[in-house]
Amino acid sequence: MRARRLWNDRRGQALVEYALILALVALAAVGGLSWLGQQVNEVLTDVANRL
Repeated sequence: MRARRLWNDRRGQALVEYALILALVALAAVGGLSWLGQQVNEVLTDVANRL
């Protein structure tokens, strides 16, 4: 009976969903910023070489 009550308890569900969304957003931000950093580095290297 207690196991069934724990299985059906949904109080922590929203918190887990928010944590998953936050993790996905953080992963996308890290990936995007890494790509952007490489692009900026290439541009600055090109500018420095032309000077």
